[in-house]
Amino acid sequence: MCYSAQVWADYHRYVRVYGAEIAIDVFYDLYVRRRQGEKLKTPKSMDLAFRGGQSQLESQISAMVRDIHAAEISDLERELFKQTKRLADATRSLLTKQTKKALEEQRIAGNKIEQMKGRLRNLQRVDDQPSDSRIYPGMYAPVMVWEDGKRVVKPMRYQCRAQGKPAINDRKFPGTYNARRDNLEGFWKSQFGRTQGLMVAERFYENVETPDGNAVLEFVPRTGEPMLIACLWSRWTDPKGEEPDLWSFAAITDEPEEEVAAAGHDRTIINIKPEHIDAWLNPEQGNLDALYAILDDKQHPYYEHRIAA
Repeated sequence: MCYSAQVWADYHRYVRVYGAEIAIDVFYDLYVRRRQGEKLKTPKSMDLAFRGGQSQLESQISAMVRDIHAAEISDLERELFKQTKRLADATRSLLTKQTKKALEEQRIAGNKIEQMKGRLRNLQRVDDQPSDSRIYPGMYAPVMVWEDGKRVVKPMRYQCRAQGKPAINDRKFPGTYNARRDNLEGFWKSQFGRTQGLMVAERFYENVETPDGNAVLEFVPRTGEPMLIACLWSRWTDPKGEEPDLWSFAAITDEPEEEVAAAGHDRTIINIKPEHIDAWLNPEQGNLDALYAILDDKQHPYYEHRIAA
């Protein structure tokens, strides 16, 4: 399963390369909710893409991003102060008597301090690094879809909750950030052939069991070209009208490419060819054979791998 990927998080790239338009209102609503305190996760590259925005909404999103980051920095600084005091108290206690509790307090506080310092450095820097575009299940990422006769990019959560399903399904089925090809007409029948999208990524990551334990492998196309990852998506609306709409998606996976299987993983994302973009995004209703043909005609760039940093 593709549990993580380094994606095109900057919507400008979709405009330049694929001629897509941006659903700026959906981006705006997402950042309003974040500023109001909802625990919604976005990659930093997506946040920074709105700097110097040309439209009024882009400028407003940029201002909200600054507010969101400032609030996160403030929260981290308060927690850092608490953990620094916790570490100092444990260290003083150990000077008089070494106890298991004090040692554990010292260890936990020290680890948390290092983690928070790293998060602070990440929030405070303004340069864009490759890791800023990496997403995990539950995070939001730009997804290209078809709407009103054109390609459109919207932010969606990387874990699909199908319309009509209860919100508790997020916990009952935590693996719904991927959609198995052999289940497209089963679990995913409401999306397959109806609501299809593409996520553009440069590399993907998988957990693999090795003789030395679990390892995270990074897979990169040898060609260096971006991957057009076939996805399914849904717009979930709360039947009670109490929760905001949720745009979410899942990446389709298939039997592994040979080199991926040799590395120890049993699934691979489906990387479609550029000439199939519109036929995939705007499928002919009821013609599932045509969609399977697109999936069969996927790109095979050879995925080189290494242990992720």
